[in-house]
Amino acid sequence: QVQLAESGGGTVQPGDSLRLSCAASGGTLDYHAVAWFRQAPGKEREGVSCISTTDGRTFYADSVKGRFTTSTDYKTVYLQMNSLRPEDTGVYYCASEPGRWVSLNVGDFGSWGQGTQVTVSS
Repeated sequence: QVQLAESGGGTVQPGDSLRLSCAASGGTLDYHAVAWFRQAPGKEREGVSCISTTDGRTFYADSVKGRFTTSTDYKTVYLQMNSLRPEDTGVYYCASEPGRWVSLNVGDFGSWGQGTQVTVSS
């Protein structure tokens, strides 16, 4: 299994943008499904986006469609977050699993990073 490390979190104001990175070590992310999840205090972890590095397919939660974009260069997966809202606040995790599919289900992923905090507040 590859090891994952997130970076790029921070505190921003509503309407601002952030770019998160998920770097892989111990291997590459080709032929993987790589997803971003987030968890707000007191809430369950929820799927945000997923990309298949095999064919570039992407899948987004309805709450972020049109605002967030995920991409990859096979060593790193990115999450570009625009028009951020207070409800986007949480710890953001990246997760990966070998396979040619996309999913936002927590149980489908075996490798997880430690998370990076995103806070959107005025």
